[in-house]
Amino acid sequence: MFTGIIQALGTISPLGGDSWQITCISQSSDLVMQDLAYGDSVAVDGVCLTVEKVLPGGFVATASPETLRRTTLGIEQAEPKYVNLETSLRVGSKIGGHFVMGHVDGIGRIIAAQQTATSWEMTFSAPDAIARYLVPKGSIAINGISLTVADYEPEFSQFKVAVIPLTYAETNLCYLVPGSSVNLEGDILGKYVEKFLVMGKGEPKNSKDTNHEQITPIFLAEHGYL
Repeated sequence: MFTGIIQALGTISPLGGDSWQITCISQSSDLVMQDLAYGDSVAVDGVCLTVEKVLPGGFVATASPETLRRTTLGIEQAEPKYVNLETSLRVGSKIGGHFVMGHVDGIGRIIAAQQTATSWEMTFSAPDAIARYLVPKGSIAINGISLTVADYEPEFSQFKVAVIPLTYAETNLCYLVPGSSVNLEGDILGKYVEKFLVMGKGEPKNSKDTNHEQITPIFLAEHGYL
C-alpha cells in the first residue's frame, strides 16, 4: 500500500524479457534507496513492483504480462522514460495523500495543461472503467501521484486536477505533453462502496446470514455517507 506522495524521480529502461531497471535521478533518491532491500515493494509510476535486485542508485524489477497490458509500462519507449517512485507505506507513517494500492486500473491521456497564478490545471481523459469512480473533490492516482478531482465532465469522460508547483516540478507531470499516456488508479473506497451497493440489491443465493442490513443508497444516506 502507498499514499501517492512521490519520494523521488527516476528513469526506467527494459533489460530484456520482463525485467526492468529503475534508476533514481533526483536529489531525494535517499528516501527510496536508504534501506531498500530484496523483496520490497516500490510504486513505479503508480505500479507496484517487487525489488529483485538492488543496484547502486536503483533496482531491478519484473513486470508481469498483465501489468504490461494494463499500464504504460507496456507502451514501447524509444528511450528511458521518467517515472515517479514511492516506497510502500509503513505502520506509523504519515498518510499525506490517500490509500493507493499500486494496482493500476487503466491508462488515461493528458488533454491539456495550463499554468495559473497558483497552480497547474491539468485535464485528463479516463476510460469508462475508471471514470465511474470519479467524483468532484474525490481522489485519483495519476502516475502514482495522489491528486484531487477538481472537476469531472462525464459526457466527455474527462476530469481536471489542480497541481501545486512543487508537485508539478518534482514529478514527471512536468514532462507530459498533450496525448501522453498516464497510469490511473481509482479510489479504493469508491470500489468497495460500489461492490456493497451491488450486493445490497439482493441476497447472495447461498447466504445463511439473514440478520444483516442490506447496503443500499437509502442506507448510506441515512447513515451520513451520501
